[in-house]
Formats: sequence, C-alpha cells, structure tokens
Amino acid sequence: MHPNPAFRQTETETALSVVRDRAFGMLALSTDGAPLISHVPFLLSEGGTEAHLHLVRSNPIARACRTPRPATLAVSGADGYVSPDWYGVEDQVPTWNYVAVHLTGVLHPLPIQELEPVLAAQSAAYEGRLIGKAPWTMDKMSADTKAKFLRMILPFRLEIAGVESTFKLNQNKEADARLNAAQSVSRGFGSELDQLARLMQKPPAGD
Repeated sequence: MHPNPAFRQTETETALSVVRDRAFGMLALSTDGAPLISHVPFLLSEGGTEAHLHLVRSNPIARACRTPRPATLAVSGADGYVSPDWYGVEDQVPTWNYVAVHLTGVLHPLPIQELEPVLAAQSAAYEGRLIGKAPWTMDKMSADTKAKFLRMILPFRLEIAGVESTFKLNQNKEADARLNAAQSVSRGFGSELDQLARLMQKPPAGD
C-alpha cells in the first residue's frame, strides 16, 4: 500500500465494493523462499468478512495450505499513467494513478464436501451478472465431466482480518490540477481509464 495518507482514507465499504465487483485477485502465501502467488476468482461474503475460492490441486498454494495459513488477497482496480503536462501547472513529475485493495487474513482449506456448494455459489454469482442469457449451472455437465472436474480442485475460505486500500487519484494536488489531469487521463494508457477519470474527478470519501 502507498504510504501517503492522502491516498489511504477511503471508506472500508467503498474498498470492499471494488473487491466485490472485481471478484478476481492475486492470492499470496508466504514461504521460506519467494512468496507463492496465484491469480484467482473468488466470492466475497455479504459482510465482507470472508472470501470463498477454489484452487487446482496441483497449485503450489493448495499444496502448501494443508492447515490454515496467513494469506493476502490483492485486488486491482482502474489504473493509468498521468503525464505532468496534464496538470496545467509547472514543475510537475510523472506518476501512475491506481486503485488497489488488500485483504489480509487466514486461508483455510475447506472439507471436500464444501467444494460443490462453493463452485455453485461462484458460478451463480458470475452468471447472474451476464445480460441476455440463461445462467449456466453444473447440471449442464455430464456426470463424467462433472466428476473429473471436481477431482481436480479444492475449496478454500479466506477469513478476512484486515482491509487496506490505496485510491491514488492525485488527492495530493490542488483540485484544479487534479481535475485537469482527469480530463486527459482517459486518452492515455492503462486499464479502465474512463473509470479512473471519474474517480479522479470525485475521489471517494474517507472513513
């Protein structure tokens, strides 16, 4: 997380809404060597206290997490490069604006009996966000395909103990400079630049 407190004041519920909407992040587990990192879809609970996910059995995190282990789930939002020329103010430097949320807690392996409910809940949530199609369900798989699928993966639950976020949106600049940059950022490069521009125009309120 960025150390500047100007970027660290967003309300927790706003940060969790980014996590809930994204539903995809980087799960990290500490080891004696380099951290283990896996890119995973997940489902955040209504209260934001836990996230359910699944991993392929051969995933190094799945192999390492036979018992509960401390873990972090990092979720990225909109991001983009900001040119100094866009502020309309002299003597500025380049930067990169972004939104990121870290969920820290304990990763629990779940009993295998919970695998199918976890998968069903995930697919129902994701399918429910698609417009113009009937939701896919596991009932559409043949018995053989379903059995093979379920043998390959394991269910997990991240018990969330802390939520940290960075909404780096030029809040450390004068309002006019920030708004000037917001007008140009969507013409630059990055990810979800229109969303980034809207956030720069009106940064989320703090706790």
